[in-house]
Amino acid sequence: MGDDKSSIPMGSRERDRELLIPVGAAGDNPADDSDHKPSSSSASSSHHSSGREAFYKVFRSWASKKFMTGCVILFPIAITFYITWWFIHFVDGFFSPLYAQLGINIFGLGFITSITFIFLVGVFMSSWLGSSILSLGEWFIKRMPFVRHIYNASKQISAAISPDQNIQAFKEVAIIRHPRIGEYAFGFITSTVVLQNYSGEEELCCVYVPTNHLYIGDIFLVNSRDIIRPNLSVREGIEIVVSVGMSMPQILATLDPRTIHVDRPIARSS
Repeated sequence: MGDDKSSIPMGSRERDRELLIPVGAAGDNPADDSDHKPSSSSASSSHHSSGREAFYKVFRSWASKKFMTGCVILFPIAITFYITWWFIHFVDGFFSPLYAQLGINIFGLGFITSITFIFLVGVFMSSWLGSSILSLGEWFIKRMPFVRHIYNASKQISAAISPDQNIQAFKEVAIIRHPRIGEYAFGFITSTVVLQNYSGEEELCCVYVPTNHLYIGDIFLVNSRDIIRPNLSVREGIEIVVSVGMSMPQILATLDPRTIHVDRPIARSS
């Protein structure tokens, strides 16, 4: 019998071993592993791509904010340098052609000459002779039909910032209640007037309230007791108007606390 077992061919034994292999073990071959690997790699790649997109969004937001911050900082500096450079070229152009005729081409020499000329004009016009010549020139200008209106308007603007208190158009900075109770208007006191009526005399202040830049506005006659006088100079008030309120200080204090009071009812005649 032993000889019969040994006589079984080897091929049949191998086939018997293959039949004993479980079917579930077939998934452990390398071919199946290669089928499962792409799904895990695709999930990891999608995770990395979403992370890159989030990083790019954060970076773009940060870069845009920093860029706008740089623009906000550099814009007023650039405007200031541009206007200053334009002003220097403009003033330099008054006397630079004269120096060019003499063969002298030095940038800034005309600007220095113009500033010196303006200073000398101020010194000369402050004297009696200069004021007399100026008055004579104004007399001729005011006789011209169209030129006198331009001169009067420009003179009022220049007188508003004049350091001479005698000719200064804007005497004080004023805050009045306008147009309704609880709302205030920013203006300048230009003059005072005494109003005589049946109940006596009343001192009124002529308050100029700019409505379009500085040279166009409304005039109000307000009782001097109803005017709030802040601790601002005329130059500071003009800067506030020119900057459309952007240079307004965060805190305003009055020069005299007694000027702030509750509105009293108007007395009516029976």
